[in-house]
Amino acid sequence: MIQRLAILWVLLGGSVLAAEFTRADRDWWAFQPVRQSAVPDAGGDWAINNIDHFIARRLAAQELSPATTADRRTLIRRVCLDLTGLPPAPEQIAAFLDDDSPDAYEKLVDRLLDSPRYGESQATFWLDLVRYADSDGYKSDHYRPEAWRYRDYVIRSFNTDKPYDRFVREQLAGDEIDPGNRDALIATMFLRHWIYEYNQRDVETQWNEILADVTNVTGDVFLGMGLQCARCHDHKFDPIPQRDYYRMRAFFTPLLPRDSMPVGTVSQRFEFFEQHKAWAAATDDIRRQLHAIELPALLKNTTGEGFSKFIDRIKTMVRKRPEDRTGYERQIAELSERQFGVEPEKLPERLKGGMKEEWERLRAELKSFEAQKPKPLPQVKFVISDAGPVAPATRIPKKGDDVEPGFLSILNPGSARITLPPAALRSTGRRTALAKWITSPDNPLTSRVMVNRLWQQHFGRGLAANTSDFGKLGEPPTHPGLLDYLASQIMDRGWSAKDLIRQVVLSRTYRQSSKPNFASAKVDPNNNLLHRMPIRRLQAEAIRDQLLVISGRIDRQQFGRGPKVHITPFMRSNRSPSGSGPMDGAGRRSIYVEVRRNHLESMLMAFDKPTPFTTMGRRTVSNSPAQPLIMLNNEFVHQQAALWADTLLKTTNANAAELVSLAYRQAFGREPEPWESGVAVEFLEQQQKAAGGESLKQPLADLCHTLFNVKEFVFIN
Repeated sequence: MIQRLAILWVLLGGSVLAAEFTRADRDWWAFQPVRQSAVPDAGGDWAINNIDHFIARRLAAQELSPATTADRRTLIRRVCLDLTGLPPAPEQIAAFLDDDSPDAYEKLVDRLLDSPRYGESQATFWLDLVRYADSDGYKSDHYRPEAWRYRDYVIRSFNTDKPYDRFVREQLAGDEIDPGNRDALIATMFLRHWIYEYNQRDVETQWNEILADVTNVTGDVFLGMGLQCARCHDHKFDPIPQRDYYRMRAFFTPLLPRDSMPVGTVSQRFEFFEQHKAWAAATDDIRRQLHAIELPALLKNTTGEGFSKFIDRIKTMVRKRPEDRTGYERQIAELSERQFGVEPEKLPERLKGGMKEEWERLRAELKSFEAQKPKPLPQVKFVISDAGPVAPATRIPKKGDDVEPGFLSILNPGSARITLPPAALRSTGRRTALAKWITSPDNPLTSRVMVNRLWQQHFGRGLAANTSDFGKLGEPPTHPGLLDYLASQIMDRGWSAKDLIRQVVLSRTYRQSSKPNFASAKVDPNNNLLHRMPIRRLQAEAIRDQLLVISGRIDRQQFGRGPKVHITPFMRSNRSPSGSGPMDGAGRRSIYVEVRRNHLESMLMAFDKPTPFTTMGRRTVSNSPAQPLIMLNNEFVHQQAALWADTLLKTTNANAAELVSLAYRQAFGREPEPWESGVAVEFLEQQQKAAGGESLKQPLADLCHTLFNVKEFVFIN
């Protein structure tokens, strides 16, 4: 009986192992359908939205009470840093404190969500997930001049509140679902952020590793499931058999990295395709003869790493005409061709005698067909397509079994239904099928994973602590009903991230004070039940951005444009948000600073910016000696302190007490305590006197530098 069931399972597109999933496997919380949880009636007058009712129920079950509401100064600083990554200006704080309307806080939240600074801040966590960088990695770490377009695509998507399901589909299959939309094609750079070694002669092994990396990252980012353990064997803990790993990988087997790709609607692409096909047919014999003459001369005189060191198998693929290659041959040949250059402009001097005469005759004959050649469509660079409408085979190593595209058997055991796109797109449709399944309301992982990531953004920890591991090595959610409620909400409300974030930051839970309650801490020592608001350290980029905002180097409203100063090589910004040209990274928000995999900026690294070699779902928050040393000694920090002092002196008269008051309001959003003011004023006066009664500029710069090193500066209370 078991054998017959197993055979039936295989015929249905599943695997034998999928038929052996245990009851515990099937009952695991992450694989259950997302249900619209009933909202508890707990919380009484304290709860102001449904999130609070769920939190209050868990607190009441442990006989805990929530903390009091944070004061308004704390609240505006918290929500500004959370939503925009920038501190509020003193005048913003004053306006909020003076606004006694009942919806003052709601209006503040809406303004922050509408700010372009919101997308810049929110994009940081997504770029961590996709291991975004502006360079290849490995030893040479070559620069990727077009990668910044993906970064800006992510920022735009968050700012315009692009529905999350659309955001996912564009990144996986933008070239198939919307080929006339430049943004949708740029989105496919999600599939280009792998590490690349330009001189790896074993190109086939490197391509195998690239496909594995893309598969692993897709599982982590969208599904919150670590697939990589099933690459070599059935997963030891989660119900992911090895066959499932290769079913998922089969969606990416046809991938082709493109240096450029046309932008055009299906009808535009069809018109171009038909015209090009007619021109190609008419010129096929001429081009074949030209190829036979040109290629040997070109390959004999290659630049870069050269052609001769490749194995014969790869040489054969490279020597073929592109139109004669299979999909797999095209992948390997084009990846190999990245390692060397040819110089067609030097052919006239390298061809001799009768060979040159024949070449010139054929070129003249080919030119006579120029009028039949279609006008090229606009292009977009550094993107992804498929290598053709026929996918290369996907095989399980050592077993040799061919595997068709499919999903996780625990959720969907059948083979994927693939619809071939229009012929003009020259694609398989596989990634579209994957994107549709990932964003289907029936998929219980996607909405939970995204909601959990957004929750982590504001509380430092997800409702399920392991944001990229919803398997058995991760922790179950502390509030499963709330997680499902929010997952249902985000789908029902058009996959809007802004809508969900608005619910979160308007909740009483988010507005709680962070003041410790020692009685509650005994019951809930890690604050998993949120009996108070967690104190969180700012991310590296936000710390650097605070320095720039307070020093006057960047403006909250103008993408942080500022004067040019000397900067270190790795604080460059490769492009502006509009792509208008190189920008000065020291006067720009950190999101725009060039990311070199092997050479991250030292200040950002000290404060735990991850090296973008692997996906990162939750950053480490360390407390290392490098952090105070950076803040004390880094030239950039000293520069910002000096600039801040200049700004303060221009803003007020030279009265020490007024300078101290304004400095505290800009740095911490509050007035100094009397003792703080007294100590700071005494310091300024003593230093000015020691300098012979001259300008306060240097003493004030020293005070500003001291304030940068106060813990309060780098923490969200």
